[in-house]
Amino acid sequence: MGRHSRAPILITSLAMLLVVSSSLSSLSRSLPLFRAGVVPRRLPRSHPCPLWSSSFSFCLSRLPKSTTTPLPAVAFCSSTMAAAGALDDGLESNPLLQDFDFPPFHVVEPKHVRPGIRELLRRLDRDLEELERNVEPTWPKLVEPLERIVDRLQVVWGIVNHLKSVKDSPDLRTAIEEVQPDKVKFQLRLGQSKPIFNAFKTIQESSSWPTLTEARKRIVEAQIKEAVLNGVALEDEKREKFNEIEQELEKLSQKFSENVLDATKKYEKLITDKKEIEGLPPTALALAAQAALSKGHENATAENGPWVITLDAPSYLSIMQHACNRSLREEVYRAYISRASSGDVDNTPIIDQILKLRLEKAKLLGYNNYAEVSMAMKMATVERAVELLEKLRSASWDAAVKDMEDLKAFAKEKNAEEANELTHWDITFWSERLRELKYDINEEELRPYFSLPKVMDGLFSLAKMLFDVNVEPADGLAPVWNNDVRFYCVKDSSGNPIAYFYFDPYSRPSEKRGGAWMDEVLSRSRLLARNGVPVRLPVAHMVCNQTPPVGGKPSLMTFREVETVFHEFGHALQHMLTKQDECLVAGIRGIEWDAVELPSQFMENWCYHRDTLMSIAKHYETEEPLPEEVYLRLLAARTFRAGSLSLRQLRFGCIDLELHTKYIPGGPESIYDVDQRVGRQTQVIPPLPEDRYLCSFSHIFAGGYAAGYYSYKWAEVLSADAFSAFEDVGLENDKAIKETGNKFRETILALGGGKSPLEVFIEFRGREPSPEPLLRHNGLLPVPSTA
Repeated sequence: MGRHSRAPILITSLAMLLVVSSSLSSLSRSLPLFRAGVVPRRLPRSHPCPLWSSSFSFCLSRLPKSTTTPLPAVAFCSSTMAAAGALDDGLESNPLLQDFDFPPFHVVEPKHVRPGIRELLRRLDRDLEELERNVEPTWPKLVEPLERIVDRLQVVWGIVNHLKSVKDSPDLRTAIEEVQPDKVKFQLRLGQSKPIFNAFKTIQESSSWPTLTEARKRIVEAQIKEAVLNGVALEDEKREKFNEIEQELEKLSQKFSENVLDATKKYEKLITDKKEIEGLPPTALALAAQAALSKGHENATAENGPWVITLDAPSYLSIMQHACNRSLREEVYRAYISRASSGDVDNTPIIDQILKLRLEKAKLLGYNNYAEVSMAMKMATVERAVELLEKLRSASWDAAVKDMEDLKAFAKEKNAEEANELTHWDITFWSERLRELKYDINEEELRPYFSLPKVMDGLFSLAKMLFDVNVEPADGLAPVWNNDVRFYCVKDSSGNPIAYFYFDPYSRPSEKRGGAWMDEVLSRSRLLARNGVPVRLPVAHMVCNQTPPVGGKPSLMTFREVETVFHEFGHALQHMLTKQDECLVAGIRGIEWDAVELPSQFMENWCYHRDTLMSIAKHYETEEPLPEEVYLRLLAARTFRAGSLSLRQLRFGCIDLELHTKYIPGGPESIYDVDQRVGRQTQVIPPLPEDRYLCSFSHIFAGGYAAGYYSYKWAEVLSADAFSAFEDVGLENDKAIKETGNKFRETILALGGGKSPLEVFIEFRGREPSPEPLLRHNGLLPVPSTA
């Protein structure tokens, strides 16, 4: 739910742990990891998910309403939504201040941000003052007015922030930069409210505490803990310093993200000689020609060029995987790992300042380091996260060394000049060649079998089978920010709408940040329902950066892009299929950060399920299904180089924890010294001395994953074990699959943050998590016979 630049990071299955049985029992003994302090956590603003790397004048109610698909019950019914006559001049038409059913993404402009956000904050501040004056330790007098304030801010700021991610512009940046301090100031005032904090404490200590539902107890506990982490206990100078730090951190994170986007956009290489891009498949040539056209080269064609290479993921990956020109691969690789590390977009001083301020914040709160602050709201502890990463690192190492030996031997067989000195810009290229040879799979040749429309149809059919929901197009019902954005309605088996979502699939490097993520637009809420309906329906958006349609063809996807869509839909399902009516713990809200990847990684497993894959893999022109033998080879290739790929992701988790536990800002080691040290432990070929990947590591410096990147591995144990429940009943047993799918829906997807993740998992699986399914999925344990 996340990126934050997605391209530089990778989703893979958990390590190929080629270890003796003692290692397996060792990892099994690590399961008390999941008994770590379980405390609620509200999800940060976006939910980025890494993929792959080689090294509101308009009220929506004026729109025509669909006669077949009812609108969700969206309500902002508090003093915040004052009558139009009470609005100041010029604000009546501001779309950010309107009452709407769906956000008016299509009419929000930078000019609306300053007046809209400032007026919103003025109204919310008034509402907060009223709450503090009249607060009582009861649900109607405390939690309900608080929910209205929190939700309104989250929805409106979410609109602005989302547009910055998908429709960036200098004017929008400037507007957000000007109002952001005001937004942070209000958040701090809200988070540090002693009347609210004391009221929650009174509820927790009252005789009625045992009668509260589990969801309400978790809300109270989370509010108390978050208030402490927000500095409610700090006084005078310490609180002032804490607030200064929070303001500066918000500003630095925004600047970091902008620098990554600008640096990515800045690089472009014009190629006129086709020999320089020998090996690139037709889809990559067409994309490069399309980029050239957008840069003013009017006669650019896929066949004759010119071609423009960029650092946007589809372009970058095509070079690293397929370009025979080694010097081109080197140039593009070096440009990629040095993004935002020099000139006016240099993120180095920003990283140093972020780490310094995070440490100061931790000390003010009484913690030893920032990682301890982060872990206070997660399942894991620092020690258990480090323990997990080290077990996986040591268990992956030998497999990764073997991967490299195999690659070198293969390159020698092919008489490659670089065979004896394979380095970072060679690995992906030769890995792709070896994979093609070993499994007879060519990703580019598979693209015609994975057209976006077919993939989405198959994904929705899977959702129907597993969770008994229907996903139907609802384009035109809600405004969108780009013509390529699709809008869908999710209905239950009786045809009643239960959720909606937007889908923005294609790369737009000029205005859209890289990566893929899911985020909430509206959360399910009983309190905020209106128009006589019992609950406000959840709305989500899914954003990807895959190859756009080229030359009249639909978007033809790589298998990795297919996995990405399944992954993000898993997040969206947890948000949309929640049955939790308490807004503060509905859907993805209130779920511990290191458990949020469970449903997303769970959905990825279905990409390898025969019936699911064969339902989406049909040639976009002939409708010919993917040959059975190709499916079997794709299945066999699932664990190809799993040790190497695991180590690469472990590098990111390890450097994240190292920087947030042991690193001393201004000390003897620079951030790059630390990265080099961690790199030597987590990469068979150490990173280049000039590697500046940290400067584009948006997950931890501009996203919600600071001291939390380990979460991908932590949740992978959970997701693999969850999928094994379906394996246990038989993946060909439709009746049993549907029954198990219903149980998954009623637990993992339905309960939201209203119950601790470990308890939810046990309710679904009947026991605590086991690493065995993950080890088996990665080739470590024999697959049980289906006979």
